[in-house]
Order: sequence, then structure tokens, then C-alpha cells
Amino acid sequence: MTVSLEQLRRCHVAVDLGAARTRVFVKGVGLVVDEPSVAAVNTRTGALIAVGEFAEKMTGRTPDYIRVVRPISGGSVVDIDMAQRMLRHLLGEKLRRQLRRKPMLRAAACTPHDSDPLAQRATIETLVGLGARRVELVDTLIAAAVGCGLPVEQPTATMILVCGAATTQVAVLSLGAIVTAERIPVGGNAIDHAVIQYLRHQHELMLPSQSVRPLQLALHGNGLTPHGPASTEIHGRDVATGLARSVLVDTAAVRQALHTPLTAVLDGIGKVLRDCPPDLVADLVDRGIMMVGGSALLPGLDQMLRNATGMPVQIAERPDICAVLGLGAMLEGRIQPITLNPLAEAE
Repeated sequence: MTVSLEQLRRCHVAVDLGAARTRVFVKGVGLVVDEPSVAAVNTRTGALIAVGEFAEKMTGRTPDYIRVVRPISGGSVVDIDMAQRMLRHLLGEKLRRQLRRKPMLRAAACTPHDSDPLAQRATIETLVGLGARRVELVDTLIAAAVGCGLPVEQPTATMILVCGAATTQVAVLSLGAIVTAERIPVGGNAIDHAVIQYLRHQHELMLPSQSVRPLQLALHGNGLTPHGPASTEIHGRDVATGLARSVLVDTAAVRQALHTPLTAVLDGIGKVLRDCPPDLVADLVDRGIMMVGGSALLPGLDQMLRNATGMPVQIAERPDICAVLGLGAMLEGRIQPITLNPLAEAE
């Protein structure tokens, strides 16, 4: 593990600051916060108007003096002050009082693979500002693997694909550590953007980027697989006139537009497999790839990976919260490290 399990057992709270959603796990209680990482601010007074679900609904629908912000981007805190204010409101006064009673409050947080020291420092300062005396950082890849039940502490290969909103991370794990990993700057937002750009260029139609999930509109049914509906009706705003308009979109063409950002994900998987030792790659033929993250639920993405890699692909039972559940399992001591000193037992 990136951090000693003994240190993690001393922590009281686990936080997963994601670009799309923020999740908080309290030791002995469970998951207490699972809300969008969004805040709405009054620019005239600086007051916080809304956070979470309600703030996300306000996106694109606010007057000039209300600004909707996302203080977390790509798994890294970009606005420490706003992230602290958002977390305070998401936790609520009652839970904050309970945490303040702990004289030496320790927190654990997920960080993306290969995140730079500045991003790690921002995460630590965000939680220290909420009262944490010590913050332990855990790689998101390891936390997600633990959360979906992979035997990461065993000397066998496990491959995990974390599909986030801003980035996709892929790694091969063995003996509780990362053997080889790759971070790809393509996520659910890039896939949504590809659909929006296709509709804008081919049909001169603008879709609301936040209030409506364009991917779900264009790819209902079987999604990326060719067995879905042949065409889909989509409502939006005409680029030229600004009036509301509906168009009938060929879903096969939309699927083709999605292959451009997804090609980068396939290239990242190929690079990880090329850098991985042959013995571990042989293990992956049977075990395959485990998909976690909110974008893992993209219809047909798992089938596309099966066709491209020839390996079995599985989606975790609750892919969106695997990382914070994995941190929670480490906090509560449900993960035991493998014994690496067999000679001492033989004496």
C-alpha cells in the first residue's frame, strides 16, 4: 500500500474529492456524503448560496451575480477556500460537531496516480482547514481496487480501470502496490463533449452541457454496441436562429464520434500491458480488467474493451463509490497485508 495500513487504521474519516462528486466516509458510520462537487456563490456578497445537487441544477440557469463553480478538477483541488466551504456545508453542523470532539482528528484522502506535490498539498490543506491534524494520502487506484474486492495484497496481477469525469487511470497491481500505471486525460466529460461537438457541427444543434446528460439522450438502449436503436430524437437550440429545435440523429454516427476520445483509453491500456512483466500479463488473461468510476457505466464501453483487448471485462457492483469504500475498509481494518517473512515462521 502507498501508506501503512496501521496509519490508516488511526484515521477517523475518509474523503474522495472527485471532479464530478465528493464523497465522505466516517469510520463506524459509513458513507455520509455523496454529492456533486459544485458550489453556487453570490459574487456581490461572496456568500455561498447552494452546494451539491441543488447547485448543480443551477448550472446555466443563474443571473449574472450568481456564479456556479467547481473547486475540484481532475481529482485535484484548484480552489482550496471554496473546497473547504463546500465540504463544511456538505458535512452539516451535526457531523462537524461530532468530528470536532476528536482531539487528534486524522483523515485519509484519495489522490490520482502520479499527482504532483502541489496537488497533494492542496488536498492536505483543504482537510487541515476542516480540523484534521494529520492527513494520509492513498492512491486512487489502490483504494478503488480494495473497494471493489480485488485481492490487491496477493502476489497475482489485478488490472483496474478507474473511469472518472476528467481522467481515466489504468494500472496493474500486485502485492499491494502498483506495478505499472498510466493516467489518461480523457474521462466522462470528454465523451460528453464529443457528442456535443458532433451535434453542433453535423446538425447545427446546441445541447445544454450540464443540465442534460447528452450521452444518455443520444445512446439510450445498448449504447456503444451496434444493436441499439437506429436513430434518436434530440432536442436543443438551433445555432443560427437560437430557437428550440428537434433533430433525428443517426446513433451509428454518434458511436463513431465517441471512438475518438475512447481510442486514447485503449492506447493507455496497451501501454500498461507492454510495460508489465510477462508473468503478470499471463494472470490477466483469466482475471481480465475491472472497471470502476462513474463513467464505467457508459453503455457498451465494457464490450468495446473486450473486443479491443481480448480479455474479460467486469464492472464493479457499485463502481462510482469504490474508491471511498476502499478507503473506509482500510480505516476499519478489514484489509490484512500478506505476510512477507516466511523464513521467520519456518524457524
